[in-house]
Amino acid sequence: MTALELVDVTKRYGARTALDGVSFALEEGAALGLLGPNGAGKTTALRLLLGFAAPTRGVVTLRGHDPRDPQARRGVGFLPERVSLPERASVRGAVTLSAGLAGLSGAGRDSAVAEMLDYVGVGDRASDRIGALSKGLRQRVGFAMALIGKPALLLLDEPTSGLDPLGIRDARTWIQRARDDGAAVLLCSHVLSEIERTCDRVAILHGGKLAAGGPIAEIVREGESLEDAFVRLVRG
Repeated sequence: MTALELVDVTKRYGARTALDGVSFALEEGAALGLLGPNGAGKTTALRLLLGFAAPTRGVVTLRGHDPRDPQARRGVGFLPERVSLPERASVRGAVTLSAGLAGLSGAGRDSAVAEMLDYVGVGDRASDRIGALSKGLRQRVGFAMALIGKPALLLLDEPTSGLDPLGIRDARTWIQRARDDGAAVLLCSHVLSEIERTCDRVAILHGGKLAAGGPIAEIVREGESLEDAFVRLVRG
């Protein structure tokens, strides 16, 4: 079973076409970088995969299901670009909520939450309110909420946003360990060096169309970085 797939997907918002005949897939256990300049269609693709919108044409599947089917979201961890949480909620409470949605309960849930908070480096802030946290600490809480329950698929949108160099290195470790445990990862980022470190394949969107897709080694020419290849493909 593929972790996710878009097949000839078009999404229109009135007269504007956000995606135009886009196809790409992510296999279980693999990591795919979803790239593109601002306005390329990345956010629309994520909204379709999360079931927040429906395609105008084409087929979107998430772990073999229509993303709007609640069953599709089981085993999926999501980290949005902006971690938006109730300011008065506690760190422990926010992650406990995600643990419940992941199917954990009782003492096992409480133990998993405590372990996860320590894992992402916020165990000493468990009782603090979200509103008291810096952006970097909120991002760590967001990672905890995405990783709790060991999801089979991670959707990560700009996961290193707001993190300092130590946090960025930690994030790489968390993503790699999730992959080592068998998780598939879809990573959206403008930091192409992170894509090169983390992903096997990329899908590059430009103007709502798929400009290129496939293994990074096949897209990057000799002597190029991924950034060089991205600029070449987007600017023509």
